[in-house]
Amino acid sequence: MPHTSTADAVFAALIPVVEGLAATFGRSCEVVLHDYRDQERSVVAVAGGVTGRRVGDAMSEIGLRVLAAGDDARNEVGYVTRAQDGKVLKCTTLPLRDVDGSLIGALCVNVDVSAINRATGVLSDLLGLSALEEPPAATTNFSGDLDQVVESLVERAERTHAVPVTSLSRDERLGLVRSLHEAGVFALRGAPGRVAQRLGISRAGLYNDLAELKKDTP
Repeated sequence: MPHTSTADAVFAALIPVVEGLAATFGRSCEVVLHDYRDQERSVVAVAGGVTGRRVGDAMSEIGLRVLAAGDDARNEVGYVTRAQDGKVLKCTTLPLRDVDGSLIGALCVNVDVSAINRATGVLSDLLGLSALEEPPAATTNFSGDLDQVVESLVERAERTHAVPVTSLSRDERLGLVRSLHEAGVFALRGAPGRVAQRLGISRAGLYNDLAELKKDTP
């Protein structure tokens, strides 16, 4: 278990840093501090309004991935994602650790680069240059509610299979459960109950699916 006093000291030291970083980079920047000891309300400090996060919000899909990686979590610097309102974000996620190396949270920096992308397109047009085609960024749910985050992941799977999750075959459902596992959903306390209800199966049925996936993992 993490040493609470050390973890508290880490967050106390970083809270002023959140405001300072966001102020340095201006209104297109948002800095969010997460304490993973309270998964339902992991946001303990936020500055900037890029994703609309608030203190007391839960982690996003990105946070789930970091939480699932646990002690193996590493810095993720400069990756691109898209918020649900269409903003293109360049993000950095820095896992935070206690004195014994245990994962206790994350410091996240989100920069809205939508205006830069538009300006680049305008300049390319004016100069007669061809804008570089970039692959579309994946959309991330920043709702601040864990149930909504899990729901967005399930809905993504529904779109992939073009049928409701309750109509999936066993093999298709195993694929969905695998994708949820890879997304870090099952690192959450109480996640199996949430997911089983959404899939229309019993908790025991979900545990059977997870056991089946473990047998397939080398």
